Amino acid sequence: MDSLNYTMMGAIAMACFVIGTMFLRFWRQGRDRFFLLFACSFYLEGVNRVVQTLSAAPNEGNLTRYGVRLVAFTLILAAIIDKNRSR
Repeated sequence: MDSLNYTMMGAIAMACFVIGTMFLRFWRQGRDRFFLLFACSFYLEGVNRVVQTLSAAPNEGNLTRYGVRLVAFTLILAAIIDKNRSR
């Protein structure tokens, strides 16, 4: 992996952590599960990007990395469904 890829992966990971922190702040203000699930999703994706960058074979085709992304996107979907279900 060249330095440009490390820089981009670091920027993506940092953005995920910043967005996760923003959603966590929104959750603390309103105690809405929607924001908590979004924060967890973005933190999970940020950790996934850091692990991917630091691994010996940082290819995108790893099944484990897709599994982590599936969990992150499922959290987002669960948050949207939970927010829009009838009470």
